[in-house]
Amino acid sequence: MTITQPDLSVFETVESEVRSYCRGWPTVFDRAVGSRMYDEDGHEYLDFFAGAGSLNYGHNNPVLKRALIDYLERDGVTHGLDMSTTAKRTFLEAFQNLLLRPRDLPYKVMFPGPTGTNAVEAALKLARKVKGRESIVSFTNAFHGMSLGSLAVTGNAFKRAGAGIPLVHGTPMPFDNYFDGTVEDFLWFERLLEDQGSGLNKPAAVIVETVQGEGGINVARAEWLRALSELCERQDMLLIVDDIQMGCGRTGAFFSFEEAGITPDIVTVSKSISGYGLPMSLCLFKPELDIWEPGEHNGTFRGNNPAFVTATAALEAYWADGSAMEKQTRKRGEQVEQALISITEENLADVKEYRGRGLVWGMEFHDKERAGKVAKRAFELGLLIETSGPESEVVKLLPALTITPEELDEGLSTLARAVRETA
Repeated sequence: MTITQPDLSVFETVESEVRSYCRGWPTVFDRAVGSRMYDEDGHEYLDFFAGAGSLNYGHNNPVLKRALIDYLERDGVTHGLDMSTTAKRTFLEAFQNLLLRPRDLPYKVMFPGPTGTNAVEAALKLARKVKGRESIVSFTNAFHGMSLGSLAVTGNAFKRAGAGIPLVHGTPMPFDNYFDGTVEDFLWFERLLEDQGSGLNKPAAVIVETVQGEGGINVARAEWLRALSELCERQDMLLIVDDIQMGCGRTGAFFSFEEAGITPDIVTVSKSISGYGLPMSLCLFKPELDIWEPGEHNGTFRGNNPAFVTATAALEAYWADGSAMEKQTRKRGEQVEQALISITEENLADVKEYRGRGLVWGMEFHDKERAGKVAKRAFELGLLIETSGPESEVVKLLPALTITPEELDEGLSTLARAVRETA
C-alpha cells in the first residue's frame, strides 16, 4: 500500500507532545465502519486495536448507531449528572436483567465518572472507607489508570514517573507465574500478612486484572484467581477485579472473572460498556459495601445519557440470548491461536511466547525491539496493532468481537507477513 505524506502540521504545532498513538500511525483518519478504518486519502486499514478495547462491537455498529440517532433526534437528555432519566432507567433494567440476575451477581451500580480510572479511584476510595485502612495490594505489571490513585497501584515505571510526586499506600505482589512456577502461589504475600514483623500494613483490598492488557497480555490461571479470592476472604481484604479492558466479553464471558467462578467484592467496568466508544464507566459492588454518603464521590460527566442508550442497545443485541456471543468469541480466539502457532513455528528463533484468552492475544519476541518493528510494518501493510508490556516487547491483538472470520484471517496473514519481513 502506498501512503502519501499526510498534513500533520497542526497536530505537531498545536497539540501537546504527550500524544502517543498517532506517532505509530502517522496518517489522518476520516471514517470507520466495523473493523475497518479509512484515512482522508482513502487508504483502508484493518483494525486489530478496537479503540484499546472500547469498540468491542466495531466502529459505528449499525444497531447501536440507529439507537443513538433515534434518541438524539427526539431531543433525549444528553447531559444529566446523576439525575434520574429514562435512558438511565432503561440501561439499569437491561444491565440487571441481562447480566446481573442470570449470573447471580448481587451488585449495586455506581456511575463514578466517564473513564476507567474514575471507576478505579471510586473502588479504592470505597474499599478504604469500608475497611478503615489505607493500603491496597496490586500486582507486578498491573495497569489501572493514569490518575494518582490508579497510578499508585500501577506497575509501569514510565507511567508512574509521570505523577511527579510519591505514589503511596500501594504494595505490589507477584502476579501469576511471575517466578515461572518456581515459587508457590501467594507464599510471600501470605507470609507477610501473618508475620507481625513484616512491616506490611494490613491492606484494605487487593486489585487485580484477570488478564494484564497493558502489562503484556499476562493471563492469570483460574485456579490462581480462586486462590486469591480465598486469601482475601481469609485475611479480611476486599477483592477488586479491574475488568475495564477485559470485561464486556473480551475474554469470552461478559465478565472476565466468570471462568474462575469467583464473585469479587468490587468490579470496575468501562471501555466497551457503552459499546460505541462513548465515555462511560461503572463501579459495581456488593450491597453491604454501599456506605457512600450522597455526593461523597461525584463528577460532572457521570450521566452520559447517549452512552446509556448505546450500552442498552449493545446488551440487548449481543447479550440477551445467553452464550451466543461468548461462544463466537471463543471460536474466533481459537482461530487467532492457530495463526499464532503457525507464526511461531515459522519463526522459532524469534518468538519467545504467545498467550491470550478469547479475543485478546499477545506475541512476545526475544528481541524486545522487534514488537515495535512488527507493528510499524503492519501499519504500512494496512493493519493497526499496538504493543504492550513494560518495554513494549509484546505485539497485542485486540480485534472487535464482531470481526468476521475472513477479516480475522486477513489480519492474521498480514501480521505473519509483518513478522516475516522484520526478521
